[in-house]
Amino acid sequence: MKIKMLVDNNTLSGLRGEWGLSLFIEDNNKNILLDVGSSDLFIENAKAMDIELLKLDYLVLSHGHHDHTWGLPYLIRHYKMKGLQKEDAPETIAHPFAFYPRISPKGKKFDPMVSDKELGIHFNLQLSKEPKWLTERLVYLGEIPRNNDFESKESMVQVVTPEGVIDDYTLDDTALAYKGKEGLVIITGCSHSGICNIVEYAKKVCGDERIYDIVGGFHLMNSEEHIIKETAKYMENNTPEVLHPCHCTGLKAKIELSKVANVQHIGVGMELEYE
Repeated sequence: MKIKMLVDNNTLSGLRGEWGLSLFIEDNNKNILLDVGSSDLFIENAKAMDIELLKLDYLVLSHGHHDHTWGLPYLIRHYKMKGLQKEDAPETIAHPFAFYPRISPKGKKFDPMVSDKELGIHFNLQLSKEPKWLTERLVYLGEIPRNNDFESKESMVQVVTPEGVIDDYTLDDTALAYKGKEGLVIITGCSHSGICNIVEYAKKVCGDERIYDIVGGFHLMNSEEHIIKETAKYMENNTPEVLHPCHCTGLKAKIELSKVANVQHIGVGMELEYE
């Protein structure tokens, strides 16, 4: 499996970065795009990296926030400008809550840039809370159980569901997991559900306790000190071979994690490969 970083806050290659995330993944002759950042930058960087986005098998949305989904109109237009039809578009997978409007603490409603109905017109959309295997060894995890006592405990906004307005704990936050020869490679978007919760669920879904690498946002940038320390303790107990935290992880958390694990820098243009 190969991971190529199209969008991140940091860049290592001279390509542009932005606040957001987009990863291009290749495995078993399948092309998967995880998230689309917050603009058309992922398309620009893909072109510079000789990555063909018109031959995607899957588009996976880790959750519905703007820095992971606002590139959707540009991807739709990218396909339409080339005359491609819905049957040529990738199967798109997300949690149902990813397309629900949010309400800020000040009462302002934020609709998604593209609704599920509109996206379903152009792409083959599948909304799922359940795990789905994309290849023999790469799985979309679906809704992440929240089982520990220190992660994902606060709701800052509300979400508008068909059943009414409820507190938003970002239930749509999900991730991918790869069953590598040396252990699991977990690929996250933002980890609003808790990076430790994600790892535990990946172990369960994949039937493997070994953690080789975690790539993506850890959602620790503005976390309280005890959450960062508990996360570091968890990582120390799980002994990953390497960690590639990025996007919303934060410098303080990276420093704390580096005390217990092999934390490596990552940014736009970087490529990772796993057996």
